[in-house]
Amino acid sequence: MVDPSLVEGVPFEPISVTVVKKYLAAIQAWHIAQGWPPPLSEEDHDRINWSLRGLENLQGNRKQPLRPPITISMLRTLCAALNRNDPFEACVWAMALCAFWGMMRFSEVSVTSCSAFTTSKHLTRKDAHFSDDLDGKPYTRLDLPSSKTAKLGEIQSIFLVPQEGLCPLEALQNLAKVVPAGPDDPLFSWHDRNGIVRPMVKTKAIAHINSILSMHGWGTAFGHSFQISGASFYLSQKVDPEIVHIAGRWRSLAYEAHICAFKQVASRHLGGLLNQLTL
Repeated sequence: MVDPSLVEGVPFEPISVTVVKKYLAAIQAWHIAQGWPPPLSEEDHDRINWSLRGLENLQGNRKQPLRPPITISMLRTLCAALNRNDPFEACVWAMALCAFWGMMRFSEVSVTSCSAFTTSKHLTRKDAHFSDDLDGKPYTRLDLPSSKTAKLGEIQSIFLVPQEGLCPLEALQNLAKVVPAGPDDPLFSWHDRNGIVRPMVKTKAIAHINSILSMHGWGTAFGHSFQISGASFYLSQKVDPEIVHIAGRWRSLAYEAHICAFKQVASRHLGGLLNQLTL
């Protein structure tokens, strides 16, 4: 898991071990062609190959390298670039914040195609519940009707709390205002020029996000980056790993025992973190 704080403001593009080896070979070939001395010694190659073997072990059978992280700086860039009065961009903004702070897979806030939407698998407007915890602080609960880590028929819940400047609750409330919809309509939806409510397609949302980030010098982002990056951010801010485990809905023996109590004190664990960052 990559700590986003380590790469704030740095263009980050994932490459595989095979590509790294090709780059090194190309550099060495260029030096030879120019009659220059080798750029790396035998000891350098040994150290690099040792590191690459370790990276291969970490990646395992992955067909692609680890995805790049979404950082707080990236979210702030999206905030500045997106027009939250536009139905499409208001939806993208709500998706991005909910996926990051809720540690959600991007497939949980989007659909593969408009025709693929179904209330038995995807979030609807009635699945979003706004309430207050035991400290009187607001939170939102999203009840997923279906999830990769859920048992058949099991509903998993995502808990979102206010976050200064990048608030998922405000983004959801703005989406409800900009894109009015019925209780069984998609939660993350927009309407076209004819006023037809449409679920947000994953590829379109990711492409729009990437187009903004690429203009600011960042590498390509992937949907799964939001879940991983949200967890990495919480851990980097010293949130208890067990809390991250619960909130991220990774399966464990403690999950069922803690989840009911957790929703009552979510703000104690996940809120107020942006105030701790040095801007």
